[in-house]
Amino acid sequence: MLENFSTDELKRQFNNNKTLRLVSYVAGGILVIFVGYLVYYQFVFTPKDKKSEDAYWYGLNLAAKDSTDLAIDELTAQVKKYDGYKGGENAQFVLGRQYMEKGDFKKALEVLKDVKVKDTYLSAMALGLQGDCLSEMKNYKEAATKYKEAAKVSDNEWTSPMYLFKAGLCAEELQDFDASLKLYKEIQDKYTTFANNKSIDKYIARVSNLKE
Repeated sequence: MLENFSTDELKRQFNNNKTLRLVSYVAGGILVIFVGYLVYYQFVFTPKDKKSEDAYWYGLNLAAKDSTDLAIDELTAQVKKYDGYKGGENAQFVLGRQYMEKGDFKKALEVLKDVKVKDTYLSAMALGLQGDCLSEMKNYKEAATKYKEAAKVSDNEWTSPMYLFKAGLCAEELQDFDASLKLYKEIQDKYTTFANNKSIDKYIARVSNLKE
């Protein structure tokens, strides 16, 4: 009897309380979305993501054999099939590089802009290649911006000084010698191995003279 009364009372309160109904509907909707996402991720996304990891290897092998046009055709197909998955994004990175090999820097830039990867080195390199494309197109201002973005993705002794150096060269092309000097000195102070390998002192001396 008490159980029936409690159930009836709960129904009455639910029907009469708009706030309670709204909260219940929202909570129920969120739960449905969350469960749906878990099911999708576990049974749809994860298996396809795993499968995509092997998808671009054939295109990569073609690229390694300098079969650029065949590699572009193969990689384009894999990018369309696995866009948004790990293998598809890796394929897109390699595809952009192949367009660069052909000298089609505008198309390469378009492809590389859409690359979204979790790996920090690959992410830095995707930005760096965009900088290379812009530099080849003589758009040195935007190229320098991309290089500096790439340098910040993962602070390390390899990609960071390399892209700061390229940004410095772009600044020189723009005759912004203050900016190039600042970048070269940052390399000298923070990345001694790279600085020594590139004889960065010579670049610092050069732009210092050009400033005068």
